[in-house]
Amino acid sequence: MNTLELASHGPVIPVIVINRLDDAVPMAQALVEGGVKVLEVTLRTPVALRAMEAIAKAVPDAIVGAGTVRNVADAQAAKDVGCRFAVSPGYLSEVGVACRSIGLPLLPGVATGSEVMQANLDGYHFLKFFPATAAGGIPMLKALAGPFPDVVFCPTGGITAQTAGQFLALPNVRVCGGSWLTPHDAVEAKDWARITRLARETAQLRSA
Repeated sequence: MNTLELASHGPVIPVIVINRLDDAVPMAQALVEGGVKVLEVTLRTPVALRAMEAIAKAVPDAIVGAGTVRNVADAQAAKDVGCRFAVSPGYLSEVGVACRSIGLPLLPGVATGSEVMQANLDGYHFLKFFPATAAGGIPMLKALAGPFPDVVFCPTGGITAQTAGQFLALPNVRVCGGSWLTPHDAVEAKDWARITRLARETAQLRSA
């Protein structure tokens, strides 16, 4: 799979933090029911890898990826539990090369022109712009479009349901990442119907 294919499944990739293993499968099922199939589960909690594995096995319609991949070991661990892609918060050439060698498509994180150039050098042209709002938001993405006309982005970080449409309207944005699809209070309450409803609402987001 080319990571750009991820954008063909919908305008938003949810950035998911799972604290309780038994939340993983019902949360994924709720998102898929709402039409959101691409799920980025971050490596930020002790149960993250087991959660990814559980989703990969129990929710076949979900396309599970590992977020917060920071090194080669993270990439290998994600591959081993059945992840179909990886997302990194920044870019290291050794991680990019390792992901390619093990057949794990990578969406690398960048925040500056230099990082874009390094990722391009290693063959990556679909990049995560992170942290999107803190790193300059829409003005920065517009600025990057000039020197990098062949690069497209998935902005992530600080984007909300209210601002996502503005990012998606940019010609160099294919999809955006966001955590608003799995709000903490809904997960704590196991309100899966609310998560399905939020997922369905993303279908209203359309790029210009």
